[in-house]
Amino acid sequence: MCIFQTAVAALIGGKFGTTGNAADLPLWFAALVVVCICVFVANFAYSWGPLGWLVPSEISPLEVRSAAQCVTVSMNMFFTFGVAQIFLKMLCGMKFGLFIFFAVFVLIMTVFVYLYVPETKNIPIEEMSQVWREHWYWNKFVDDAEPKPQGNGLKPAKEIV
Repeated sequence: MCIFQTAVAALIGGKFGTTGNAADLPLWFAALVVVCICVFVANFAYSWGPLGWLVPSEISPLEVRSAAQCVTVSMNMFFTFGVAQIFLKMLCGMKFGLFIFFAVFVLIMTVFVYLYVPETKNIPIEEMSQVWREHWYWNKFVDDAEPKPQGNGLKPAKEIV
């Protein structure tokens, strides 16, 4: 994804610089830029795109899963709206640099996930709290105590007699 984001930036930057007229753009060149953007979008659609939904659903303990998904959906919609509102203004201001800007964010996200998101393969949801307790970074923020079983506090009928 970074390669094709950078390729789009290089193609647009090499052809237009910070100024230029799209009227003299050859058809093959425009097609090449569109192909690079399509390859980026296709890669995003099966890699980073679903991770915004998948990771929160796998890393949240059962006790807070529904609330975590609520926050995930809300933040996803909020930031999607924000990016859609400012994209054209950023493109006009940053020109081809906007694609480098997004490529840098892909690199930052990759480093973040590699360092800070624990592996959840073959780990049952019930054990996710333990995964956070054992992680090299997140263990500082997780309580060491096991979660207490929830109940209504009433004793069973046999114990009352």
